[in-house]
Amino acid sequence: MTRPTLVRSLAVAGAAALLLAACGGSDGDSGSSASPSSTLPPGDGTLTIGSVLPQTGSLAFLGPPEFAGVDLALKEINEAGGVLGKEVAYVPGDSGDTSTNIASATVDSGLAKGVDAFIGAASSSVSLTIIDKITSAGALQMSPANTSIALSSYDDKGLYWRTAPPDTFQGAVLGQLVANDDHKTAAVLALQDAYGEGLAKTFTEAFEGAGGTIAYSKIYDPKAADYAAEVTAVKAAKPEALVVIGFDETKKILQELIKQGIGPQDLPLYLCDGNLGNALAEGLPAGTLTGAKGTLPGAKASDEFKAALLAVDPELIDFSYAPESYDAINLIALAAQAAGNDSGVAIASQLQAVSAGGEKCSTFAECKALLDEGKDIDYEGQSGPVDFDANGDPAKATMGIYEFGADDKIAPLEFISGEVPAPSGS
Repeated sequence: MTRPTLVRSLAVAGAAALLLAACGGSDGDSGSSASPSSTLPPGDGTLTIGSVLPQTGSLAFLGPPEFAGVDLALKEINEAGGVLGKEVAYVPGDSGDTSTNIASATVDSGLAKGVDAFIGAASSSVSLTIIDKITSAGALQMSPANTSIALSSYDDKGLYWRTAPPDTFQGAVLGQLVANDDHKTAAVLALQDAYGEGLAKTFTEAFEGAGGTIAYSKIYDPKAADYAAEVTAVKAAKPEALVVIGFDETKKILQELIKQGIGPQDLPLYLCDGNLGNALAEGLPAGTLTGAKGTLPGAKASDEFKAALLAVDPELIDFSYAPESYDAINLIALAAQAAGNDSGVAIASQLQAVSAGGEKCSTFAECKALLDEGKDIDYEGQSGPVDFDANGDPAKATMGIYEFGADDKIAPLEFISGEVPAPSGS
């Protein structure tokens, strides 16, 4: 990759610039900055976590690594004695996508079973359909994969948090990546939802800020029967690169690109966390995606962590958002332990405290031992330092840049770390 130092330095600065552009002029509420009630509601003594993660739907390829991260964390927590002297209970559930009511039904079922904290959804748009139901019930919601900037300023009663950074960061890195690969013009195809539209906006601002020009941009219907018209327009615009911000419908777009003679081997392709994964190559001719690049939040997963995940699910082919899922469960458990209370509001009251400012630790057992000694802790997990800000977003983050090889597998090229300015009303 060309000029990695420039990319790294400009990505964080770009995120700050995008923050000002995306969030100026709004008087919205500040999301998780609202402090939980000073009188904490009592828990029932057993921390119960429910998942709202994609077993079905347009992000189903993200489900296996996210569930594996959850399962691994719960296994380790309970082997270490659990939370507040009891094993953590788990109520798994599907999120589906916005074309179904699965997520809402999962939340209803979880609340009826006494869930204190939900992990999920993966899709920002799905989270926006369930956030009110969860937070109004006094439960906590923590997503390992939501990146829409709309969630930073959402009026969530201080009960929505996430371990993935908002797209002010990813958009900046993606924009600089395309520009630093010496592309002067780019086309953008982005799905129509809070995530797709938000990331398209931040990418565009970063790319144009680096001197690039958007030759064509289209917000498309992810449920469309085909994408012939969109691809025809891209071809006519003659961009030097194409950015596709989407979910599993990206495969249909790729097939149309190939059909019209502007596949990844003819027009440089850039992807994002919603479609970047080994699963994307399935069903395509071998080597089709060679050289395609994309961005994915999170630090590089260690071989040890991957081995632990594979012990939980031997069929994993991707590890996307497994670290963020693992860290979300650990942070919820540590916050409940620190609060001495398993209610959602009590957990929220301690999340900033256990994620920053204290003695560093990286496993539940290690951190719990420090809490038992009366020490302040700073959990730094598999996804990075986290360090929650007042909005419930990671204040620091790492973004990986990946490239498909001839073997149809993604491999890391670069990891960019920096502070992520928190959107304050967008």
